Amino acid sequence: MTVTPPPPDSGPTPAARADRAAMQARAFDLIGAHYDEVFPHKEGQRAAGDWLAARIEPGAHVLDVGCGTGRPTARQLTDAGLRVTGIDISERMLDLAREAVPEATFRRADVTGLDTSWGPYAGVVAFFSLLMLTRAQVATTLRLLHTLLDPGGHLALAMVEADLDDVEMSFLGTPVRLTGYPRADLRAVVEDAGFEVLEVNDHTYAPASVEADPETQLFVYARRGR
Repeated sequence: MTVTPPPPDSGPTPAARADRAAMQARAFDLIGAHYDEVFPHKEGQRAAGDWLAARIEPGAHVLDVGCGTGRPTARQLTDAGLRVTGIDISERMLDLAREAVPEATFRRADVTGLDTSWGPYAGVVAFFSLLMLTRAQVATTLRLLHTLLDPGGHLALAMVEADLDDVEMSFLGTPVRLTGYPRADLRAVVEDAGFEVLEVNDHTYAPASVEADPETQLFVYARRGR
């Protein structure tokens, strides 16, 4: 399958996008390990990691987009015998990930700034990281992730179900800008990026703190065509 390169992002200027990314990074530097305290049980995310690991040969290379603290996903995929590269914009999160999963490789990077030199990968996971982007950036980033995958490679994506586009909200007491999709719209944007969507699951999640509201999590299992 040939995917037409996305048009230039007609949204905010590069400087505005850089300022936005810096704000998000500062937020997660502050949140740090507190994230795992508020979201300790991640059954849907673990199930998605198991799904991906079952479809990839041991030793294959997987990209973890927005790896956070490395738990559970980088740890889970490494334990499954996969070679994991995790990226995040938060230095604090990366420090925690390196401590938790020393066998993996972690690099500070913004997914919107990646290019094809980063690939190829047998699998990509992006669990709740793309919700930090605008919808225009999500569409562009999914097309990029499609090009980074081997033919037949798999994507596991998680977002929160919500009809939002770049809305400022308080997350664990820190201001961030968030994006979400209704279920059908999320499936459509993944398909528009060139993926074959195999399954969409929902999972109701209640955080372990009143600082965060209950949410419906959407998990998309997809594949790049051969």
